[in-house]
Amino acid sequence: QMLLPETETSNARGNEIALNTSRSIVPNMFLVALSFAYFAKALSGSYMKSTITQLERRFDIPSYLIGVIDGSFEIGNLLVIAFVSYFGAKLHRPKIIAMGCVLMSIGTFIIALPHFIIGRYEFETSVRWMMNSTLDSSPCRGASAVDLTQDAALPQVPSTSCDGDSNLSMWIYVLLGNVLRGIGETPVQPLGISYIDDFASEENAALYVGCVQTISVVGPVFGYLLGSLCAKIYVDIGYVKMETITITPADARWVGAWWLGYLIAGIITLLSAIPFWFLPRSLPTSESRLPQNCTQEQTSFIKNSPHPKHKYQAEEHTNFLEMAKDFIPTLRTLLGHPVYLIYLCVTVIQLNSLIGMVTYKPKYIEQHFRQSASKANFLMGVINIPAVALGMFSGGLLMKRLKLNIMGAAKLAFGTSLIGYILSLFFFAMSCENAKVAGVTLPYNSIDEFSFDKHSVFTACNSDCLCSASEWDPVCGENGITYASPCLAGCTTSTGSGKNTVFWNCSCVGVAGNFTASAGQCTDKDNCDRMFSYFLALSVITSFIISLGGTPGYMFLIRCIKPQLKSLALGFHALATRTLAGIPAPIYFGAIIDTTCLKWGQKRCGGLGACRIYNTTAHRIAYLGLTLSLRTISFIICIPGFILLSRQMKEEEKCAAHGALTNGGTELELLRKEEFVTLKPTNQCTPRNTPR
Repeated sequence: QMLLPETETSNARGNEIALNTSRSIVPNMFLVALSFAYFAKALSGSYMKSTITQLERRFDIPSYLIGVIDGSFEIGNLLVIAFVSYFGAKLHRPKIIAMGCVLMSIGTFIIALPHFIIGRYEFETSVRWMMNSTLDSSPCRGASAVDLTQDAALPQVPSTSCDGDSNLSMWIYVLLGNVLRGIGETPVQPLGISYIDDFASEENAALYVGCVQTISVVGPVFGYLLGSLCAKIYVDIGYVKMETITITPADARWVGAWWLGYLIAGIITLLSAIPFWFLPRSLPTSESRLPQNCTQEQTSFIKNSPHPKHKYQAEEHTNFLEMAKDFIPTLRTLLGHPVYLIYLCVTVIQLNSLIGMVTYKPKYIEQHFRQSASKANFLMGVINIPAVALGMFSGGLLMKRLKLNIMGAAKLAFGTSLIGYILSLFFFAMSCENAKVAGVTLPYNSIDEFSFDKHSVFTACNSDCLCSASEWDPVCGENGITYASPCLAGCTTSTGSGKNTVFWNCSCVGVAGNFTASAGQCTDKDNCDRMFSYFLALSVITSFIISLGGTPGYMFLIRCIKPQLKSLALGFHALATRTLAGIPAPIYFGAIIDTTCLKWGQKRCGGLGACRIYNTTAHRIAYLGLTLSLRTISFIICIPGFILLSRQMKEEEKCAAHGALTNGGTELELLRKEEFVTLKPTNQCTPRNTPR
């Protein structure tokens, strides 16, 4: 009988050790699992951004249609996010996140599917025609009567039918796959962040969220690097002989192995789902702050006391109909919060600017600074994204060190955004001249008048040639000027083959008619490389400064509403930003960028394809002007937001002071005294503030 108490004591100690081990391991496991899920979804999302120009060229579609495809991810979120955020908070959150990751991986695989269905990629090239001995090898085809209109067409290579063009509608699969990715991504953010915040201590919550957000920014680093690698590989690698490919990655017609990265991203996303299946519905509540010599009754009393004001425990047993009935009243309460509404408006406008800028930034680097898609993606991944990651982590750390309240977090987010905005104005000064393309960006000779609105690729020097105005097969003349095709350069003969082809007797290159032109666009960038270095340096600085306010802004969202509304607030915030920013921003940014196009590609069976060259000045003004105009509007809306927030905090302080004076903590003190009296003298745990 004497051994029984010792046995029970040792069993209790063993259970306590096991419970403490669980409390330390399980939260860390969830943090790691959520970080990996954030990494996977960020990698696939950034890879989508990096393949924009590749998809444009592969499916011969304009930028606004690419914007529709990019925005389809947000459409998937829109379909389910409100219900997932509300009902998911009351159910098994880790398993819902796991199902979402599986759906994301399936959607990513569907995006890559068109590559294995449609035929080989074909591009415009005069060299291909010369490889057929039955066709005239002279680029300039003489004709007695030449139609010098925009509709004049060069005889095409015989084609069995235009059925191949119908295959280009396979981009619909990319859109549908992206919608499925959006549906799968829905539970990761609202359920994951609220899950951590519910069970993390108040002082560590900001740091944990900062860690997760930082990992989510590390994902794009690898996403853009993967995009850079795949952009160097030809789209039909393994199916064609590379020596027969007459273009380089710097050519506007080049298409990389866009499909390969989606297969890799899909596998990584599928792996990220595995840990969530083995995690519990809720994390153990930390008891590190409980006194060590308390009895079981005291421990129970302290554990069952109210949680901190920002915590919310998920209900273990809930009825679906009851939850459904509470949804509309709860949503009405949330939308009746003025500070939350203004924050929502500001972030929607800011994200319109951010999403549009990030979506078309690689394209801007390619077109404005004449860099290859591979190099643009590499620089985005290696230089720009790490600055964002460092900024977000530093913002979370700074918030913890300074112990910022709601007002402090709002001021930090606003201040960093304003400084980044001022620095971004200098991007307007970092300009490069238009590429010198005869008949597109400059006249064939200095005598002719030229206008971007009414430019013509036809002139006297190529009047004896039957050329197509829509053809884009650029050659670089000996005079340093690019011509849209060997025919429009007036070239009559050629030597060599493939990338080494040289065209001779090009009448438009020189008056004597004995000047040559080589395959490909001229690479003369003047002093554009130096300006590009300045652009990258300023881009890194502004990205870091703006990102400093990312984590404080997110914590402001979590703290400005009641704890029971937290999951719904996060979900509705994501719903609003996706509906009003994620979906429309890429579309109207792309449509505005399309208006700056100077030379459109031509589909094999008619119709406009992808843009080949843009008006650099107009492109810069449209891209940067739209980005900064939206941010200007958001700053104006912030003014009433700060006024309302200040009033709200003053009212809360008055209420707290009034409650302390009237109640004096009487109820809590009585409970503590009652608990103190019922304890045995040998096991007493003296409360800190109990009167003697």
